[in-house]
This record gives sequence, structure tokens and C-alpha cells, in this order.
Amino acid sequence: MRRSALIVGGGITGLTHAIAARQKGFDAEIIERRPGGDSTGGGLLLTGPAVRALRAVGLAAQCIAEGYPLFRTLNCDARGELRNIMALPSVLGPGQPTDVGISRTTLHRILCDRAIELDSVLRTGLSIEDVEDAGDSTGRIRVRLTDGTVRTVDYLVAADGVHSSTRTKLGLTVEPWYLGQVVWRAVVKRPSWASDPHTFSGPTYTTGLTPISSDEAYVFLTENLDEPEKVLPDERVERLQDLLAPFGGRFAEVRSGIVQPEQIVRIPVHTVFVDGPWHAGRGVLAGDAAHAPAPHLNSGAALAMEDAVVLADELSTYEDVETALLAYSKRRLNRARALVATSVQAILSEQAGRHDELNRLQRQGHGDMAAPI
Repeated sequence: MRRSALIVGGGITGLTHAIAARQKGFDAEIIERRPGGDSTGGGLLLTGPAVRALRAVGLAAQCIAEGYPLFRTLNCDARGELRNIMALPSVLGPGQPTDVGISRTTLHRILCDRAIELDSVLRTGLSIEDVEDAGDSTGRIRVRLTDGTVRTVDYLVAADGVHSSTRTKLGLTVEPWYLGQVVWRAVVKRPSWASDPHTFSGPTYTTGLTPISSDEAYVFLTENLDEPEKVLPDERVERLQDLLAPFGGRFAEVRSGIVQPEQIVRIPVHTVFVDGPWHAGRGVLAGDAAHAPAPHLNSGAALAMEDAVVLADELSTYEDVETALLAYSKRRLNRARALVATSVQAILSEQAGRHDELNRLQRQGHGDMAAPI
């Protein structure tokens, strides 16, 4: 059957759904408010379930080839002494990586190129002004864009993140919850010893290093803050250097490689979970607009990509769009609820310095996500 989709948000969720929708024979138009597209830079760890979702849209092999295949994580103390090794079975099959480190820019390019290759329409510098029912016999949804043009489509996807304005326009009102942490990320030259992801647990903060290519890795640090005050770009290098100062051993050489504000991304950690059907009429939530876990399980991208694939599957299964959207949210609700809850427990454990408990919750989260979608 032929469908038409308007997808709000040109990030991981929106682009993956556009690809999956075009593979089903649907028409797909993506609008993204940022003129340059939704790519924030930095690095990303794609878990096995994320790569499994990419395999469903034919992009797993390319992401593995352009990223950095990973097979275990080394958890260390602040001095760099090994505490434990997290080695999980691969959901991709024997001999396949458990995770893949990749540049966010690289992943965005791969997804964007494939979406356009499949004749998806991508428009930037554009967002939604209003949403209303079309009022015709088909029951389609009509959307007015900020340039004054109108789209009438079979379904609308809100893939515009944890602070989704489209979610509000659909009447699915929920407020994101700040979790008392800010995450810093910085891309650096990959040290020769960093062939695996490393975490370093200090008395106050946790940091780590994940390879994303043969040449690059990204540093992350979680900073506990009651309120996420702003740090100006020209202050970020000095602030991050100070936060990383307690971490020694081999990690000290990584700290010295952070010298440019452009290397650094700083994001307050918010979570959200819509505990009910993820659609209103023919508008539907996907990715962080429906559920935003804390980053401590590295599974937000996996959930988002799974949403994108499952939504296309259900829309190709049911003749009635709203029946398909209800089937989609029922299929995804419990999985997302469990992961968001586990991620919140994980951040609380880290804030309390209970690092063994944090590692246990990470294993739990990865184990839950290993189940088929």
C-alpha cells in the first residue's frame, strides 16, 4: 500500500524512518529546523541492537566499516587501574562486534545519503507552525509549515527530540525531567592503547574514552549539577580540563589533547517518557520525543532506530493508519519504559558513587535490549 509521511526532525530517528518508509514504498518528506541539518558533532557508541536496526535498513556494514568495531569495555578507577571488563555476547552473530564507535557526523552523512538516494525529500531551515485534521473523507492530517506552505499526508512523525514541539502540537503533553547531570563530549586523537572503550570512575565524576575510527576517539565526562548553568564556548576548554584533572595514568595524555572549544559538546541530561499511546490521530511520536533514556546505557540511539523500523513495519501491515500506529506504540511501550527506568537507576547509582551497581545496571539494560524487537 502507498503511504505519505511528513517527518519532523532530520536526526537519527527521522532519517532512519525515512529510509525504512521508502523501502516499503511510502513517500517521505523530512523537515529539519536547523539550516545545516541535525548533526551535533562528537561521537556515539552504537550498541549491538542499534547496529541490528541499521542492518534492517541495509546500513550496518557501512557503519561498521566507517566506524570502529568494539568487543568489550574496560572499566577502570580514576588512576586507570582496571576494575572489571564488560564483554557481552554480540546480538549480530558470532564474530561480529558487540558495539560500534562512530562519529555523529559520519552516521548522519550515511543516513542522509541513503535517504536521499531513495528519493526522500529533505528540507532544512523549516519546522511546523500548526497541525490539524485534513477534514476530508480520508481522514488525513494537514500540517502548516513555517514557510506558509501546507502538507496533507497519511501520517506525521514527531522525531524532533526530547524537547519536541511537535509532541505539544499533537496534544501529547509531557515535560522533560532534568536528571542532575551535564554530559561533556570532546573528539580527540585516538591513543594507541585505546582499542577498547574505557571508563574511569572518580569519587565525584565519571569519564571515559571511546574509539570512533582508526584516528579518533571521543571523551565523555558526566558532571553532577543541581541546575544546568550555561558555560560560554570560550570557557569550555578550561572548565573541562579542570573536571578531568583528577584522572591520571594514561588518560592524562588525552586531557592534554583538548585545546579547542569546537571540540567540545556540553548537553544537560533530560529524560522523558510518554506512558500511553504514542499517537494522536495520525500524528505519532518516535525516538526521544517518546522516550529519552539517560545516556549511561548507550541505548538511546538503539531505541530510536528500532522505533523507526517498527513504525514502518506496522504501517505496511495494517490498512488503517491509526490501527497501525496503535500497534506500533503497543509493541514499543514496555521495552522503552524498562530501558528509561533502568537508565534513571543507573544515573542515580553513578551520582552516589556506586560504580559496581552502575555496571550491573548497564549489563541489565544491554541484556533487555538484546531481545528481538
